[in-house]
Amino acid sequence: MAMTSISQGCLGLKRGGSMCCTEPSTFVMRDVFRSLASQLHLNRLPSRSWRRATLITCATFANENREFVIVGGGNAAGYAARTFVENGMADGKLCIVSKESVAPYERPALTKAYLSPLDKKPARLPGFHTCVGSGGERQTPEWYKDKGIEVIYGTTVTGLDISTQTLATASGSRLKYGSLIIATGCSASRLPDKIGGSLPGVHYIRDVADADLLVSSMQSAKKLVIIGGGYIGMEVAAAAAGWKIDTTVIFPEEHVMARLFPATLGRKYEELYEENGVKFFKSAFVKRLVAGTDGRVTAVQLENGSTLDTDMVVVGIGAKPVSTPFAEAGLKTHAGGIQVDGQFRTSSPGIFSIGDVAAFPLKIYGRTARVEHVDHARKSAQHCVNALLNIRTDP
Repeated sequence: MAMTSISQGCLGLKRGGSMCCTEPSTFVMRDVFRSLASQLHLNRLPSRSWRRATLITCATFANENREFVIVGGGNAAGYAARTFVENGMADGKLCIVSKESVAPYERPALTKAYLSPLDKKPARLPGFHTCVGSGGERQTPEWYKDKGIEVIYGTTVTGLDISTQTLATASGSRLKYGSLIIATGCSASRLPDKIGGSLPGVHYIRDVADADLLVSSMQSAKKLVIIGGGYIGMEVAAAAAGWKIDTTVIFPEEHVMARLFPATLGRKYEELYEENGVKFFKSAFVKRLVAGTDGRVTAVQLENGSTLDTDMVVVGIGAKPVSTPFAEAGLKTHAGGIQVDGQFRTSSPGIFSIGDVAAFPLKIYGRTARVEHVDHARKSAQHCVNALLNIRTDP
């Protein structure tokens, strides 16, 4: 089967899906790329007394133009910004704090078309800024300026004082907010430093800067070892096959995509990849990564005694929600994320959380869970902002 018949630029993995799912059982197998956001049984709006309390708590700071602050600059932030604009509540009122140096974009592209060989016209910004992934307008940095949205690039929030409604940032500034939306997403899970997890030539991918480094390495690499047989591993392997790199994927499970696929389906994918030169080491565990004389990674040693020579390593072993400063401030957490209700409200009035970092009630399954999926990021953002504005404007 030809590689190009499977997907546009990558083997068998549809655009739009996220790289991992904290609750894989919540996906419907007939469409593994569909978010469960549509399956939420959403709660009714809160009582009027709660709304009045929230209106008092969520005082505005017109002098600072930060009536609404979104922490995080990923998919969810971009779609939340659009929803504020659609409701006429963005101009001069909304601020986004982003650790990245670019405006929000459709993150799934980073392990799909972004990694395509240079002669295949790979995806690049501004081509995939939000909200093009759902057929919406491309929200470039100019779009945010035109809509009167303040975007603070290149910093993270390190602290939250709920009593004074104040955020502390890594750059040393302090920001007042009226209503706060936490959309910090996840960071890539890493191998321990003591086994070589931070050696030069070892790649993790979560943002554009990571993807740029990976592409740079792929241009000269002859051999690649990928650790992890999930979304990240399989999508990077597909891209590497396009670069004609000798690629080996190692993982502890008995077949690829084990958290999502049954063995028969996983094996079908393995056969397709093998037809395109990708090799698999199953039920394999990493002992350590080996550095050469120049300090760069040169090999991966397995627990079974095997050693795989390589020019570079890509680690795709999951992700961790970025919730620490908010948990330390007293917000309730669950499944590593920030616990919210059906309106994406946290345990503190006036503070909301959306996207990968939010742990929300899946009433169809009777449990609270996080879902790391782009469709959930989009829909949770839209639903949260609409709920927030309804709470604030309801008489």
